[in-house]
Amino acid sequence: MPLINNKVGDDGTVGKDKALVDGKALVDSLIKVVACYRVLATCVGGCTDSLQLRDELRQTREKAQRLAMAIRSHLTSHLRDKSLPEEQRKEMEILWVGFSSSLELLHVDMCKVFNMGDIFSLSKKETRVQNGLQGGGSEVAARALSVPDLNQPQSTSLPAEFESHERSTMEKDISQLDHMIDDMEMKVNVLRWMVEPHGPQYPDPLSSTDSASLLSVDEEQPGHQHLHQRRKLFVLLLLVAVVLVVATISICIVFFS
Repeated sequence: MPLINNKVGDDGTVGKDKALVDGKALVDSLIKVVACYRVLATCVGGCTDSLQLRDELRQTREKAQRLAMAIRSHLTSHLRDKSLPEEQRKEMEILWVGFSSSLELLHVDMCKVFNMGDIFSLSKKETRVQNGLQGGGSEVAARALSVPDLNQPQSTSLPAEFESHERSTMEKDISQLDHMIDDMEMKVNVLRWMVEPHGPQYPDPLSSTDSASLLSVDEEQPGHQHLHQRRKLFVLLLLVAVVLVVATISICIVFFS
């Protein structure tokens, strides 16, 4: 008698589930890299600004751009697929909103770094703002680039034409990112205000009943009871002292008047 295997998997469904998981991983990575770039961008023009910081900004920016290219290709191909199930389409649209929002934040920070680099040149240390920050952003950049450590001794001398080359490169990158955002809106029509997240929500704050129950539990503990008794004794002694002072003053007024 031939064996019949009833557990036949749908290859198309499995492939689309994997595509959704891969998309979430890519978007999460981009969000972390963009956040690291924002932290590094706050150091431009400050007392921690250096050649190493500018190089870390460049590496983080390039990592974000590579991720953005991969995510755009991944999400665009699936969102334009007419056979995509409705539930997976909603998940993909949520990823698309997170992706496009991260690109806009990256664009804003890149423009900020570009403008700040024009004001605060590395060749003029006296123009930097003494904001009191200490340490560099090597640990932040290392997290963004997924490398063990970037805090290694590097050359502190300014290479020839470094800033002019970096500015021209950044200007091209900003223009490409701006074009990418416009191109995405043309290819995929996802209305952000129509996308509703349905993932895990933040827990509700404690209600008055929960707070009262927590307080009652705390007060039942031996340490809290002992502290509560000491407070009562202190208040009682304070009231007795006030009464004695008032009585003494009244007696003195009567005898010396």
